[in-house]
Amino acid sequence: MRITTIYIDKPAEKYSESASIIHNLQSLAARAGRAGIPVIRVEDASAVYQAVSGAPDSVETGKQVLFLTTHNGRFLKPCPGTRYYRCCGYQILNIAGFCSLDCSYCILQAYFHPPVLQCYVNQADMFKELDRVLGNTGRVMRIGTGEFTDSLIWNDVTDLTRRLIDRFSVQDRAVLELKTKTVNIEPLRRMTHNRKTIAAWSLNTETVIRTEERGSASLSQRLEAAAACEQMGYPLAFHFDPIILYDGCEAEYKAVIEHLFASVSPENVVWISLGTFRFMPALKPLIEDRFPSSTIAYGEFVAGMDRKMRYFKPLRIRIYKAIIAAIRAIAPDVLVYFCMEDDEVWEKCMGFVPAEQGGLPAMLDQSAVARCNLSAAPHIFIDESRDATVSSVNNPSK
Repeated sequence: MRITTIYIDKPAEKYSESASIIHNLQSLAARAGRAGIPVIRVEDASAVYQAVSGAPDSVETGKQVLFLTTHNGRFLKPCPGTRYYRCCGYQILNIAGFCSLDCSYCILQAYFHPPVLQCYVNQADMFKELDRVLGNTGRVMRIGTGEFTDSLIWNDVTDLTRRLIDRFSVQDRAVLELKTKTVNIEPLRRMTHNRKTIAAWSLNTETVIRTEERGSASLSQRLEAAAACEQMGYPLAFHFDPIILYDGCEAEYKAVIEHLFASVSPENVVWISLGTFRFMPALKPLIEDRFPSSTIAYGEFVAGMDRKMRYFKPLRIRIYKAIIAAIRAIAPDVLVYFCMEDDEVWEKCMGFVPAEQGGLPAMLDQSAVARCNLSAAPHIFIDESRDATVSSVNNPSK
């Protein structure tokens, strides 16, 4: 993070986390030889949003502004999937908003209005909610912090990662997945995690990382960090999302798979997800403006049933088959799944649909039970999307 301004609202001032984060950021700035970071107290969020919106590049400015505030709703919510595609039943732990990395395809650029780095300092409320939920569930819960931010970018300014690992380590009903494109794994060291925290990386080809993922770690750096976490006893997961199509991409994704399994053991990988590039139409002008050399928004796209632009289905199936074949050749027993695809894609690429395996959430739950030493029961599959699946099969272009 390179924070130039800190904003704090009134409700956040009473929390010790606010003072700690400000102190840590000022210390980091001093060690880097930079001037102190101004701290501005505001009555509400509107003052922060107005300041960022007025900047020439509000997205870039939002990555350098930190807003310390409280989260007043539920911290834990289901992943906002859609009934038109198979969702994994993931639970999102909302610890913060936006990201200091700068990926051209990042949906958060268009999701937040305007995007501003926000850190929620009422962590005691978060842990109360976690205690209540974890104490009342008899089934597996897969919980992650990487939906609205990168899970590990906050490690230099708050000890939340260590506290979460510690909390999850003393129960056997849920796993915490920390998803990142960084190598900021220091808080994971010397922790008694009891395999209840999954260290996860978003992976892509060297071409995509170099051209579309500004500020992120290289592929080699990510896999070195994954290998280090494996040595610490953490189970691992990997996410190829978004898969981006370009000339020569099949060979490059195959090379990534080979590099991956030359770095870590297949037996320690809980799951691998696959998802091709998809985007809300509002994201395209942002990519064109902020990444003028990027060509990712000019592929063969059609509007999907969720109104996002998606690669033409035959193109998705082709790249999926190539990547799955590369994984199966080295790691035939690793669970591979699709993020937000329909049953036709599952059938043509995997040879089955999730319902035949008890449903996608149950498939993932079972892998977590096997590799993370859980004792809770997997979810029971209830097919609530039959009509959507039929609709998808009848519209194979989507």
